[in-house]
Amino acid sequence: MPLRYQLMLLFLLFAIVPSVGLGLLVNWTVERVVERQVEGHTMQLIGKVNEALNSKMENLQNMTYLIAFDPDIDAFMNDKMPQNDDAGIEPMNMDTNAETEQNRLYGIKQTLQGFTTLYPEIAGIVLVNANGDYISNEMYPRAEQSLIQENWYQKASANPGIFMVLGQPKERNLTTHVRYKDDEIVSVARSITDEASGRVRGVIMIDLKLRSVSQAARNVTLGKSGYVMVTDEEGQSVYKPEHPLIEHIPTDWFPSGESGTFTADTEGGRLLFMYQSSTFTGWRTVGVFPTRDSISEVRQIQFYVVSFVFVVCLFGLSASLWFSRSIAQPIFRLMSYMRRAETGNLRPGRWSNRADEIGMLGNSYNRMLAQIRQLISLNELRERQKRDAEMRSLQEHIKPHFLYNTLDTIHWMARKEGAEDVSGMVGALSRLFRIGLSKGQDYIPLHSEIEHMTSYMQIQQTRYRDRLQYTLNIPEELRDLFVLKLLLQPLIENAIYHGIKGRRGPGHIRVEARLEHNRLLLTVQDNGAGMSNERLAEMQQLLEAPLASLEASSPGMTGKSYGMLNVQARLRLSFGDEYGIVLESQEGEGTSVTIIHPLMREVPPTKQINNEERQESEWENS
Repeated sequence: MPLRYQLMLLFLLFAIVPSVGLGLLVNWTVERVVERQVEGHTMQLIGKVNEALNSKMENLQNMTYLIAFDPDIDAFMNDKMPQNDDAGIEPMNMDTNAETEQNRLYGIKQTLQGFTTLYPEIAGIVLVNANGDYISNEMYPRAEQSLIQENWYQKASANPGIFMVLGQPKERNLTTHVRYKDDEIVSVARSITDEASGRVRGVIMIDLKLRSVSQAARNVTLGKSGYVMVTDEEGQSVYKPEHPLIEHIPTDWFPSGESGTFTADTEGGRLLFMYQSSTFTGWRTVGVFPTRDSISEVRQIQFYVVSFVFVVCLFGLSASLWFSRSIAQPIFRLMSYMRRAETGNLRPGRWSNRADEIGMLGNSYNRMLAQIRQLISLNELRERQKRDAEMRSLQEHIKPHFLYNTLDTIHWMARKEGAEDVSGMVGALSRLFRIGLSKGQDYIPLHSEIEHMTSYMQIQQTRYRDRLQYTLNIPEELRDLFVLKLLLQPLIENAIYHGIKGRRGPGHIRVEARLEHNRLLLTVQDNGAGMSNERLAEMQQLLEAPLASLEASSPGMTGKSYGMLNVQARLRLSFGDEYGIVLESQEGEGTSVTIIHPLMREVPPTKQINNEERQESEWENS
């Protein structure tokens, strides 16, 4: 997979996956929180409706106690009231003071009228004693049937002294002057008992207008279309709105417990029910609303979360494309430039003015190409110079051969003519040139180096005669060792021209060779003029950096020591800084120069190959 796509996938993985995970976590958390809040808020509203209904029922219960405490009503319940046609009381034994009894009956009605006036939500109050006699200011029987045969009377009598919520009446033999319908009132009743015998003396029944019940639940709205309804213990509706989502809630839908939540599929769709039962009335206050209303806020939050995740994904995708392109494109460009460089085109690449690592990489690449171009140019220059030097060397080799032949001719002509001095000098000069060239070899046996040196000494002795003497101390076992050629002749020349020549009388040069610490030591010692301390220090300083001294110093400064610096430079170049020349001198007593040379019993292979190549080249030229 290309690097660009790998980077893009990596950025997407790190940017979008956490955002999606965060969005799912927020959605899950918000959904749970909203559900808990909705449920808690709804249950709180239902609880308040229950409290309001309980409060109303408690007031009605207290009202039954107050009515029962009235002495006239107590007498009525004891069947001691006179007959009254308006009240529907059966004739009583009114043997005395009938007017007083009528006043007491009137007082009872006034008491009941006072309650209905004080509590306008009461539709009517009826008092029925055990004989079926009744007193009411608003209610009267539909037929002549005794009221103690009514279901509500029997139910209240079956629970002596207990306040009971009867619910909405059904086929009751009572009506009111206002003619309320059965679904417009709710009835409550409590039986009056004799404290001594426990006998039921009568029942007080109160009709409550349904609007007072619905007033507590009507103003409660759940969601967009939810509502609160009230059912009795049997599941019959006590209150429900005009257009309910469900007409009847089966009792088997409700789980066990006084409160809870459940959902059910109905003709109006899937509904959510939250209910709470009243221990006082036995009614259930039920909150009903479609499940889609309960999750509308969750849907809204989900929309915000999805929008956030979408924006993050869109931003992450754009950022990943930009980042992957900003990183991958310079790498692809670098690959293109490198392929172009592989073909030999070292033209620098074009990079933007970026100051980050990518920009630094491009600038480093251009600097690398510039250095490569410089190295190639330098190498080409060196190769060209090398070829020119080889050409000049080959041309120079022609001259020594002609010079050897000429010197041999002079040598034999001098011997033929009896000029032994001339013959010997020419012969020494011929050997000097021959060994000096050594067929182009850099390393020669020590005996050849000694022969080269003695040929030079022979020529110099012809010039200086008795003023120059020399002694050789070269052990035979060291003569076959290989040394760098032309080491001793420059030192002998320095000893003659800067030592012996400045001395009065004959001078002596001693040349010896020895082994020490597995190294070959060649010493040239003269008893000439020697060096002053300043000159010795200057020479030792020059010998520390021979190449720089040869290139930087003027000919005047190094003219007297060029040969020694040349030997030192060749030793350092060939064997390293641990080898070279050790210079010692004492003014007026002489100078000692010791060459520290590695112990070489054969020519190094690479050097041997080069020498063979040069020898072949010389043969071809000759």
